[in-house]
Amino acid sequence: MTAKTKIPGASAAEASKGTQKKKINLALQGGGSHGAFGWGVMDKFLEDGRIEIEGVSGTSAGSMNAVVYAYGKLKGNDGAREALHNFWKAISDAGQRFAMPKMPWDTGGAKKENPLQDLMKSMMSVVSPYQMNPMNYNPLREVLEQQVDFEELENSESATKLFICATNVRTGKVKIFNTQEVTADVVLASACLPQVFQAVEIKGEHYWDGGYMGNPVLYPLFYYTESRDVVILHINPIERPGLPTTSADITNRLNEITFNSSLIKELRSVYFVQKLLDDGWIKDEHRDKLKYVLIHSVRADNAMSDLSSASKMNSEWKFLTTLRDRGRALASEWLEHNFDHLGVRSTVDLKKEFL
Repeated sequence: MTAKTKIPGASAAEASKGTQKKKINLALQGGGSHGAFGWGVMDKFLEDGRIEIEGVSGTSAGSMNAVVYAYGKLKGNDGAREALHNFWKAISDAGQRFAMPKMPWDTGGAKKENPLQDLMKSMMSVVSPYQMNPMNYNPLREVLEQQVDFEELENSESATKLFICATNVRTGKVKIFNTQEVTADVVLASACLPQVFQAVEIKGEHYWDGGYMGNPVLYPLFYYTESRDVVILHINPIERPGLPTTSADITNRLNEITFNSSLIKELRSVYFVQKLLDDGWIKDEHRDKLKYVLIHSVRADNAMSDLSSASKMNSEWKFLTTLRDRGRALASEWLEHNFDHLGVRSTVDLKKEFL
């Protein structure tokens, strides 16, 4: 790693000495700058060194983490850690060029909303990005193209299996792009909020944020990987205590519910298949045609409950590294309690949590 890259903890090579690795798949949610929490979880997994990631499904900020991880992983776990660190630092640097002036009370948390952000939201409700940003400038493109060599990633035989989710505007269906199809346009499509950016055109079709149809999508991990274990990294809280009463809080909670709905539906389908197999409803000659998927969750409900929706636009380096450290702490706790169960059983009670 370069001398300028300050990454917490031991190197992955040091941490993994004498350990037995377990193969998993990762499913990464989006959530704006809250994706830095996902960076922290992945960083801890990589530092720990006992986990081998076979496939990654990602949406929005989750797709960025996925692609940057896959590119860095071409140089090993430490390379992936460095790539993620450098990507989020570049996001912060780029974000500060366009950041709104901070209010005296603004801490990036849930205490107060920035009135300038409220004004911007009001404008976006009546003015489309085709009017507000006719040149279709997106600073994320520059960051992605500087941080990821997409051609090298596409042509590498050792690349991670990627499944990047976007929503087809015309059909309303989910579109999954695999490793050999991933470009900067694909990642931008996966993160394209239609009130903020113009739809991204790829091969004659237009795409919006993948979160509308899958945040993230799980099924490619069932069909196109060998590992039975799927670890879902939740960024958007599924549960949130208290009743939202302000306009901002109501909108935030509605967004959380909306962007979790497709994932919850998929988890209900997983439980249905598990029950078919557990209760012997499938004939023996057909049982090997179904994969018994083991579901695990790293949930940010408590770790992120103090943050407002406005903080998803906060790209200050101190804020991003705070989220990273929260993710690392939760991942460390998760590994302590759940690592031994990988490859053995699910650590999520799907019936209790989602039915």
